Amino acid sequence: MNSVTVRALLVRGMLAGLAAGLLAFGLAYLIGEPGVNAGIAYEDAHTHDHGMELVSRAAQSTTGLATGVLVLGTAVGGIAALAFCFALGRVGRFGARATTLLVAGGAFVTVYLVPFLKYPANPPGSSDPDTIGKRTTLYVGMIALTVLVALGAVILGRRLAGRIGNWNAAVAATTAFIGVIAVAMAFLPAVNETPKDFPATVLWQFRLASLGIQALLWASFGVVFGFLAERVLSPHPARPAQAAAAPGVASAA
Repeated sequence: MNSVTVRALLVRGMLAGLAAGLLAFGLAYLIGEPGVNAGIAYEDAHTHDHGMELVSRAAQSTTGLATGVLVLGTAVGGIAALAFCFALGRVGRFGARATTLLVAGGAFVTVYLVPFLKYPANPPGSSDPDTIGKRTTLYVGMIALTVLVALGAVILGRRLAGRIGNWNAAVAATTAFIGVIAVAMAFLPAVNETPKDFPATVLWQFRLASLGIQALLWASFGVVFGFLAERVLSPHPARPAQAAAAPGVASAA
């Protein structure tokens, strides 16, 4: 794949990520903000130290949220497009759309879903603010570990495919991935800071909303970028009228 094609796919990946970010922002505003508001209300009711609010809550839930989600969508879209360029033709005989869905699905599982199972998202007021550095380090470390284990599983599957067949190799690689991740989750420190009187419904709805937002982001990116990538890699042939006129033009010349 030449540099011109990679550049075109990178731009389209960022555009697809931007479009996916718009959809994710809409869902985050509708189902995510109520959980944030409930968490803030709980936090305000259980603390007497109210600092000065530099940015209003209205700005945080609209322009702030939109900026964050759109920047995230554009960034992950560009990275996923580069991953698509590397994966195309190397993970099986899949076309552009199928490869895009594989990349998007794999990114959702490794970058969000698996780390989420160990360190799920929490609304405001449900965690100790003094441990935010520790929790961030653990979460980022879990993402890095999951990505590395996933890459190792892919390499293992490719090496086993020639010996035991594609299906058996995929099953073996998936089993190895799950086994290593399960061991890692068992030994990594847990984070249990949610107060006993914190509303369980708020916690559950916030985590479910977070999962749904990420699922929508990656699914919509997979669909949009798959369409755009296919148009770059497989341009539409000339129309019949244009094809018929071409010989006449050439002979006249």
